[in-house]
Amino acid sequence: MRKKIIGQRKEKKIIAIVRGVYGDDCRKLTEALQEGGIGLIEFTFDQKTPDDWKRTCENISMVCREYGSEMICGSGTVLTEEQVRLTKNAGGAFIISPNVNQRVIGETVRQGMVSIPGALSPSEITDAAEYGADFVKIFPAASLGAAYLKAIKGPLNHIPLLAVGGVNELNAAEFLRAGAEGVGIGGNLVNREWIAAGEFDKIREAARRTIQNCRGEFTV
Repeated sequence: MRKKIIGQRKEKKIIAIVRGVYGDDCRKLTEALQEGGIGLIEFTFDQKTPDDWKRTCENISMVCREYGSEMICGSGTVLTEEQVRLTKNAGGAFIISPNVNQRVIGETVRQGMVSIPGALSPSEITDAAEYGADFVKIFPAASLGAAYLKAIKGPLNHIPLLAVGGVNELNAAEFLRAGAEGVGIGGNLVNREWIAAGEFDKIREAARRTIQNCRGEFTV
């Protein structure tokens, strides 16, 4: 199953990053993203409010139950082994972190999920790969630009990289051309004002535009 998810992660390319959206809004948001062509969704843990971790896991369970293989989901901002296990119990398929933590990576692999830690320097990237990461998230990617990712891919072309942080529908293709296996897009796609206003049609169209802009970079 883990190898299957890795393959689907490489094929689908775009991860929608969802923060602080729960319940019926989350259901409507997921539907809009799926209708717009997005096949991967990340629900982040809010480290300041552990009381919301349960609701994050409820989001994951809902997507797994109602969307099955149409939408692969996992958790983000994962800093502890406990959060890895919570994600596994909710049915999540992958773990995304903002940092490189050997214990978190190891627990993710032991639980049979895909590991995607965040790194920036060549040392952090190679450490993550040695610890067992399946992909390494370059974060924050937009701060240094696609040229940085391309330069990193030169000596580290054996490590699959994702670009996250400041990525949007306009620059996503640039990161894919630079060698990224995929991108993560948060507020530029999962717009909180649109959600609050119930304008999920705008999210659906933003998803479609993002995919259209990246179309030439997708594996056919």
